[in-house]
Amino acid sequence: MLHKNFIDGQWVAGSGETLNINPSDTRDVIGRYARADRAQAQEAVAAARAAFASWRSAGIQQRHDILDHIGTEILARREDLGRLLSREEGKTLPEGIGEATRAGMIFKFFAGEVLRLDGERLPSVRPGVEVEVSREPLGVVAVISPWNFPIAIPAWKIAPALACGNCVVFKPAALVPGSAWALAEIIAHSGLPAGVFNLVMGSGAEVGETLVDSTQVDALTFTGSNTVGRALAPRLVGRGARVQLEMGGKNPLVVLDDADLEVAVHCAIQGAYYSTGQRCTASSRLIVTAGIHDRFVERLVEKMQALRVDHALKEGSDIGPVVDQAQLDQDLDYLRIGREEGARLVCGGDLVERETPGYYLSPALFTETSNAMRINREEIFGPIAAVIRVQDYEEALAVANDTEFGLTSGIVTTSLKHASDFKRRAQAGLVMVNLPTAGVDYHVPFGGRKGSSFGPREQGGYAREFFTIVKTAYTAS
Repeated sequence: MLHKNFIDGQWVAGSGETLNINPSDTRDVIGRYARADRAQAQEAVAAARAAFASWRSAGIQQRHDILDHIGTEILARREDLGRLLSREEGKTLPEGIGEATRAGMIFKFFAGEVLRLDGERLPSVRPGVEVEVSREPLGVVAVISPWNFPIAIPAWKIAPALACGNCVVFKPAALVPGSAWALAEIIAHSGLPAGVFNLVMGSGAEVGETLVDSTQVDALTFTGSNTVGRALAPRLVGRGARVQLEMGGKNPLVVLDDADLEVAVHCAIQGAYYSTGQRCTASSRLIVTAGIHDRFVERLVEKMQALRVDHALKEGSDIGPVVDQAQLDQDLDYLRIGREEGARLVCGGDLVERETPGYYLSPALFTETSNAMRINREEIFGPIAAVIRVQDYEEALAVANDTEFGLTSGIVTTSLKHASDFKRRAQAGLVMVNLPTAGVDYHVPFGGRKGSSFGPREQGGYAREFFTIVKTAYTAS
């Protein structure tokens, strides 16, 4: 079966096809997925543009019902969706089901937001004049999503776009078309009018570039690498389009002398290694004060050695494979760089053989590192973390903030003073106290500072800041 693109309410073949390969078992072909070209991307944009006038005028009950139906269907199918997700991306089955569940809850939340869209009615400073402040949809929104959260990230972009009355053209990462197609199939049967939502699977060079350059696309929401995001922004801003970028992080987890050791180790393990470390919120820099450093490293290594790296669908697996050979090669390259920089590899970093051929890598930990090393400056996006020894809280905070990124920052401490100060002074969009840096709620804003993000926040009620434009109307009575 060829899984086709979805354009203007119709399933259409592309100019080619892509095989979706299971990273836990490279012999397993998950499916064949159509690959769109520039012309089909343009057709999808044209369909969205044609559907916009009707969709923006749709009643809020209709929009609510459609989004709620999508959320209900995702939740009803969460186990199958989670299995598909884990099979194509490599995160463990509990993580895959958890992500699918989150996608359903996101659509449910934004179904509610449709009914909560509000405005203001104010008196003017001029007698006899009334002022109304309202929000209107932007038009056509292009969604470009990454491979590491193949259903949750598309959900938290598509749901608010539709809730606010926009039409969507969705380009998923070419590496993980399965979850995107499954989500599109659910949306296609939700009662959404033709053209309001369109799926175009394909390469960034063809489909992505077409969406970026199209003057009929009013806004782009993108999650991906810092390099690509920085290149996209000036092109979109230059033609007057809105742009929202989420571009990763090099997130610190500070562990102070007064920390509960077991809490600290749990936060490090969960934040750095689960989902194979392939999260923009992963804590890859473990900044540890001298008094607890040795005990922390010893206990962390003990816990790491007990982690089971295996097939994502296998019961008992703690960590699945790296997503593909290219990412595995990148991880191995950074392991080499770390050793060449003088860091000490105290655990992991080995290729692992299992019953099925896959991209298995044991979680790796470097010690005796400095914040100037490349392994502590550049986003690796794999199961690799480095410990940085510091003397006290002030040095830990300074090191934590010494990065071009600013997505999430965590601290483990029993000191209310240090916890409160860290929340205030950490240069990040998200701050975690005695929690892993990875793991966020869908009903509150998500986003970072510095090189991690550009544009308004994602998720929660703050999503409307990107997906709507404010209109102020004056009326003489």
